[in-house]
Amino acid sequence: MKIIVQKFGGTSVSSKERRSLVIEKVSEAIQDGFLPVVVVSAMGRKGDPYATDTLLSLIDMDFKNQNLQASDLLMGCGEIISTVVMSNDLNRKSIDAVPLLGGQAGIITDNNFSNASVLRVDTNNLIKILNSGKIPVVAGFQGLSEDGFLTTLGRGGSDVTASLLGSALNAERVEIYTDVDGIMTADPRVVKNAALIEEISYTEVFQFADQGAKVIHPRAVEIAARANIPLLVKNTLNNCKGTLINNVGNKKSTNIIDGITQIDNRIQIKFSTLTNENNLNYYNILDILAENKISIDLINVFPSESIFTIDKSDFSKFYNIVKSLDLNYTYEEDCSKISLIGNRMAGKPGVMAKIIKTLRKEKIDVLQTADSHETIWCLVKTNLVNNAINALHSEFCCNS
Repeated sequence: MKIIVQKFGGTSVSSKERRSLVIEKVSEAIQDGFLPVVVVSAMGRKGDPYATDTLLSLIDMDFKNQNLQASDLLMGCGEIISTVVMSNDLNRKSIDAVPLLGGQAGIITDNNFSNASVLRVDTNNLIKILNSGKIPVVAGFQGLSEDGFLTTLGRGGSDVTASLLGSALNAERVEIYTDVDGIMTADPRVVKNAALIEEISYTEVFQFADQGAKVIHPRAVEIAARANIPLLVKNTLNNCKGTLINNVGNKKSTNIIDGITQIDNRIQIKFSTLTNENNLNYYNILDILAENKISIDLINVFPSESIFTIDKSDFSKFYNIVKSLDLNYTYEEDCSKISLIGNRMAGKPGVMAKIIKTLRKEKIDVLQTADSHETIWCLVKTNLVNNAINALHSEFCCNS
């Protein structure tokens, strides 16, 4: 049984015209000898009638936050509608389709409503449907708790659904269809000559997803990597080759850096040992922030100071905590974190030097750096980030 999982995002199922393109992709898979399992997101994006954010606008924020079980039930409605509408359209084209809730597809979760963890995936129902010659159309983003309540898997959950089912069914591959051609060397809205990355490794694409690229959810990549199931990111609207994600990446490429991403709205925080030497809280500040669920990044700890970044949305909470501890600090607003990603940079001398030289040539100050085997991070002012990314993209030949 040759199974593939095809996931279609909200923009792919948002209109009758676009759903006709979905039907073409499903038909092609069948003609190629595959048994497709289709996963769909809610139709459209915020403002569209059945989009998740639109549905959430129907209830009060206090009710949403205090009744996560009820909120999950409402949020799951968008995907449920998509399954039935998509099944209807498939049946019109003589493709016998069966709409399913996430739970009916076998995704069983805990009771952590709004961000449930998957306990197991029971594929018996899906296998029966496939063996009967029908196409399952599964509501993404959702599962069923052991005591029978609809749960949601967190943002990006439809990608996670696709990878979960692909792994459980031992699928040939998981296809993620969206409204872009695949994973690009940079955001094409920032770099006009950004190019498609045709092959990339799980570890590299996880960095892309984790560091600001929104083409695929990091958890979906993790699940596929554990099962060694290839992921193929493609555009519903055309026949572009897309990006293949596997465990080896592109062996033919000689580029040190495969792509560049960015995360905006960062604030750089500096604590000096000298101005806090009589305050014992200074030595526990990282633990205190963690206990208060403030995520920190780009952490550099020196004998004389500690430097890290936080998201702008956490600054008010950070301010109140630090004020209560009577700690002194300085901060730099309006920062952006640039990530340069590539699995061939490990052990290559001079990469960081070349990055700094490139940015200095453009008169761009680097406020902070960090690196790992596959990623180098640079913090710059947000008003200079587009210039920085274009300069780095050109220097490292990411468009080859």
